[in-house]
Amino acid sequence: MKQVNEIDITVETQYLENQIPDKDKYVFAYKITICNNGLQPVQLINRYWLITDGNGEKTEVQGEGVIGKQPHIAIGNSFQYTSGAVLDTPVGTMQGYYEMQREDGDRFQAAVNVFSLAVPNAVN
Repeated sequence: MKQVNEIDITVETQYLENQIPDKDKYVFAYKITICNNGLQPVQLINRYWLITDGNGEKTEVQGEGVIGKQPHIAIGNSFQYTSGAVLDTPVGTMQGYYEMQREDGDRFQAAVNVFSLAVPNAVN
């Protein structure tokens, strides 16, 4: 599967201070916008995430769709969703890809570049 740039992905992150399940966990929300700049409608089929905490511990997450959906995205349209991650450290990163399928059945990977998860003022 080759990577193509017909899908534009932007990420916004937020530390959720009041959502700490216990003192040694850090909860982050991330809002993802997936814009279809291609020549065909696409459907998001699967996702893959590599989450790395501040200690270098890696967690892989993969599965069907996002937030229980496999959205169809028309040409020129976008799909936006919010999800979250819990880390053992105040800083970390996420990266991955979405497996997309064009209307003609061709599948490809849309990369999600590395983005930071960080408690405010934890990194100078």
